[in-house]
Amino acid sequence: MSASTEPPSTRIALSEREIEIIELVALGLTNQEIAERLTISKRTVDNHVSNVFSKTGAKNRVALLNWAMDNGKICRDGFNCCSLNESDDPEPSLRSPA
Repeated sequence: MSASTEPPSTRIALSEREIEIIELVALGLTNQEIAERLTISKRTVDNHVSNVFSKTGAKNRVALLNWAMDNGKICRDGFNCCSLNESDDPEPSLRSPA
């Protein structure tokens, strides 16, 4: 498929930080907990979450996680896994199996 004929969801450009935020949302963390984990302000997390909602069209966290799984941005326990780069992620169940 050419870029112009791809469904809109596959053309959404998310930053590495936005993907990281989605992964932490998938762990059930609040924006405050995400801020503490990433050592950034809660307001910055609020902005990232808002940007991700806008980019994906998600209206809430559940819809965002459904979108992320459907589009290969996150996976759970080997289901619907994506090809994200492996890292020293403390929660490897969100990334593709090694």
